[in-house]
Amino acid sequence: MSVKLVVLKTGESIITDIKEGIVDDKLVCYVLEKPCKILVNGTYSFNENEETPSQNKVSISLQSWPIFSIDDVLEISPDVIITVVNPNSQLEEMYNKQVLGEIENETN
Repeated sequence: MSVKLVVLKTGESIITDIKEGIVDDKLVCYVLEKPCKILVNGTYSFNENEETPSQNKVSISLQSWPIFSIDDVLEISPDVIITVVNPNSQLEEMYNKQVLGEIENETN
């Protein structure tokens, strides 16, 4: 599995398990499995205690992409992609838990 952050020409950021669709040694499409659009819901500030400065955090959520589709495997043209990068660890963990249903091993 290769979870990546895909930035589309539309400006949308998608987190997905991505693979290359190759035909005759030529890239013809990307295959996105369980793609989710990243929605930024806003920012907020908090103080851990009175002695530390406030820190800004971003509230995000994941939405199935494209919305209202029942398909969880999609092929898209390479022409619609600006870049494919690694997501930060917090976003990848959120995707793994919420979308892929992975649960961390717990030890007693």
